Amino acid sequence: MTSHEDENGPQAWPKAAATTDSLRLLTWHSPSGNRCYLSTDDANSNVARLADNIEKVQTDAAEQVLDAAMAVLEDPHADAQSLRFALRRMREALVDVLLVAESRGGRLPILRDKEEGQDPEEEGPKLPPESF
Repeated sequence: MTSHEDENGPQAWPKAAATTDSLRLLTWHSPSGNRCYLSTDDANSNVARLADNIEKVQTDAAEQVLDAAMAVLEDPHADAQSLRFALRRMREALVDVLLVAESRGGRLPILRDKEEGQDPEEEGPKLPPESF
């Protein structure tokens, strides 16, 4: 999971500063709680494939948690303990899925260029006006 426990229960990890284009945000943290990044140009490297697999596990787990939480929420006799448990698991799954989304979003060049102030529409081939 991408959260940690403290005296108040599960907590989201703090966001880090933006990174360079060559770094991929990973969805796990170091033992000291810092974000982990992968520096590689090879999307098929062992660690990149491991990261892809972990992201899939996290999103699949979130789907399962959502299904289970829906069952609890639809049960008119669900007690407070069951509802709290479902909500805690949903929170954990949401933290994971948001980190997966942040990691994947950081790898989308069109979004990255737009955030850096570049207009991605100014690059690449152009159609002549008569094409429209």
